Amino acid sequence: MSAHGGADTAPVSRDEKTEHAVSDEGRTGVHSAGFTAEQIDTGRPHPARMYDYYLGGQDNYEVDRAAAERVIELLPDIRTAARENRGFLRRATRAVVGRGIRQIIDIGTGIPTSPNTHEVARATDPDVRVAYVDNDPIVSTYAGAKLINDGNAEFALADLRDPASILAHPAVTELIDLGRPVALMLVAILHFIDDADDPAGIVAALTEPLPPGSCLVLSHGTSDFHDPGRLRAVSDVYREATAALTLRPRARVLEFFDGFDLIDPPGLVQPPFWQPERPVPEDPVLHGLGFYCGVGVKR
Repeated sequence: MSAHGGADTAPVSRDEKTEHAVSDEGRTGVHSAGFTAEQIDTGRPHPARMYDYYLGGQDNYEVDRAAAERVIELLPDIRTAARENRGFLRRATRAVVGRGIRQIIDIGTGIPTSPNTHEVARATDPDVRVAYVDNDPIVSTYAGAKLINDGNAEFALADLRDPASILAHPAVTELIDLGRPVALMLVAILHFIDDADDPAGIVAALTEPLPPGSCLVLSHGTSDFHDPGRLRAVSDVYREATAALTLRPRARVLEFFDGFDLIDPPGLVQPPFWQPERPVPEDPVLHGLGFYCGVGVKR
């Protein structure tokens, strides 16, 4: 399940053996459950690799490109939405570090696309610590090369649907002090959690241990801006992939911020309008992107 694009593979068991590598130059390591090549499904479209394709990346297969092109045909603005979602991630990272937060848990890391969370954060303060979490073995492979090779960063192969195991994971406990404010990032991941898996309960379980002043950084796909028939067709594409898509209206997305005060302005808005660095043009595409995003501060 990879956010920043989202994907789903078999959930990781907390009972599986973990491995940890620490460099001599700083805390860097991959804490991951063992997996075999057979666990990496290249026969079906993979939402994280599809997202990589939307962003113009090269880390995808023909099956991903074919599925992504079907989505693009239905929703031509999906490439713009992916780019704007990445822009929100960068601006939100700078915002929480600007508030004095020096610890980040980024769940649903996805295939790394530079600048990554730690790169953005460390442009403000090089001592920021980042724990990346994803349940995708492909992301775990990339993590060692692209995410955790310069200190104060770790990667955990773990599943969002088991929040207790994330908070107890060595990659988190050895790096993150829950007695101090933390920024929890759930960027473009919760729409890959079905209602039956209680996404609101998952968010509550992850945020309850965080101290006041912590931040929740969240973006989520929505059904509010596009033709229902086209969205059903898009959902059909993802049902053939390794993760189904559950789009939610604004009111449902807002519920995830229970216990948090949204930074307002701008509140819960579409990505181009969250603290833009320059005026947003009167472009109907930008005003119709199918995402909501926001940053909340824990009371």
